[in-house]
Amino acid sequence: MSQLPSYTTSVSPTDPLPGIIGSSPAMQEVYRLTRQVARTRASVLLLGETGTGKELIAHAIHELSERRNRPFVRVNCGALSESLLESELFGHVRGAFTGAIDNRTGRFEAAHTGTIFLDEINSTTPHLQVKLLRALQEREFERVGDTQTIRVDTRVIAASNRDLLQEVADGRFREDLYYRLNVVPVYLPPLRERREDIPELVSHFLDTYNEQNDRYVAHIEPRALAALQDYDWPGNVRELQNYVERAVVTATGDELAYDLLPQAVKMGRQPRTIGIQMDFETMTKELVQMGLDGADKNAADLHSRVVDQVEREVIHQVLAQCDGVQIKAASRLGINRNTLHKKLKQYGLESDGPSK
Repeated sequence: MSQLPSYTTSVSPTDPLPGIIGSSPAMQEVYRLTRQVARTRASVLLLGETGTGKELIAHAIHELSERRNRPFVRVNCGALSESLLESELFGHVRGAFTGAIDNRTGRFEAAHTGTIFLDEINSTTPHLQVKLLRALQEREFERVGDTQTIRVDTRVIAASNRDLLQEVADGRFREDLYYRLNVVPVYLPPLRERREDIPELVSHFLDTYNEQNDRYVAHIEPRALAALQDYDWPGNVRELQNYVERAVVTATGDELAYDLLPQAVKMGRQPRTIGIQMDFETMTKELVQMGLDGADKNAADLHSRVVDQVEREVIHQVLAQCDGVQIKAASRLGINRNTLHKKLKQYGLESDGPSK
């Protein structure tokens, strides 16, 4: 973000934050909580799917705080290996490892008196989580290869697109670090949970990309808007932004027409397949195709076995499509996370997700 907008206090707590589009009830709650927590020293944990605007909210918390004129430092914890990330966060001294030809200041030190935003915090390793916990609790650390303790006054905002409680339960994230980060959680709703914001978002992105590309796509075909509002948006606002930019660039007139939308959007909302129903004849055929024992002719048993097989396959596929993110998979399946967790255990799918 090249230039952050001005933040003022003479507004309602639920008014949209500068640079963030949307007035739905779900977003109003985000605005209220963001303004409430910004002026405190508390750590904040931003939770939400990829593309929901977690970095924008992190910026807003910083700009609404007393640290607004101090550094705001962002670190993508998922973009670097453990050794590189440790050096990036805490710095290193000359000779600490191959290639360390000079002393280097880490991001925690660079953010002194300001804010550090740790994106994809779930990607950190147990070793690094120990150092992060100390930095949060004691506000001190050592550079890699050094014994001198450095003390900092740095506010921490962390973000995750995964269910951190599930990560704790699976042994991939330290419980003590989770509770230290989760002082104030802020949940960023996916776009499918705030569809009423889509017209305003489309209008905003049309203005943006018309100006950038010297175009004049001023209208949107009603059928196109209906398709945009019916789509489930797995990539959230970022995906919508991409499709509007594509439409502006490829439009031959002044209208964002239905034909300019990608096929996935035209297909509309995908059905919630977790509650699949089948008649007896179809189920029997499925049993044969799946190679199950057809000797048992009890209808209830056949029904149960087929539904279990189909449900297991649906969950397996949706989880794979969501890269193992259980919050996202549960939402796409139309069930809550606890129900999904039980079904993963029931069908032996707990180890199918990525290990990180």
